[in-house]
Amino acid sequence: VQLVESGGGLVQPGGSLRLSCVASGFTFSTYAMSWYRQAPGKERELVADIASTDGETYYADSVKGRFTISRDNTKNTLYLQSNNLKPEDTAVYYCQGGSNYWGQGTQVTVSS
Repeated sequence: VQLVESGGGLVQPGGSLRLSCVASGFTFSTYAMSWYRQAPGKERELVADIASTDGETYYADSVKGRFTISRDNTKNTLYLQSNNLKPEDTAVYYCQGGSNYWGQGTQVTVSS
């Protein structure tokens, strides 16, 4: 099983990033998937999740209206479109799904 995130980087406040997570080794389309993040000195927190087939989503209050989670079951890929980024969004972002599988994380830094 592998979950491989990409798309992180350094962006100025107000900017955008699109994170991707490519899954392999399990039946991606049958599992809900999630994005978590962990900032330095803080606990890992749930950012957003998406159901397996009906597209139902959940967002943390801190990102609602700015982030959009989506998935392409034909490509075994999970996405997180992050707009109007703020310095407090700086964290390592992790993809999670399947039987509690985790990716290695991708760093997002929001700074001027």
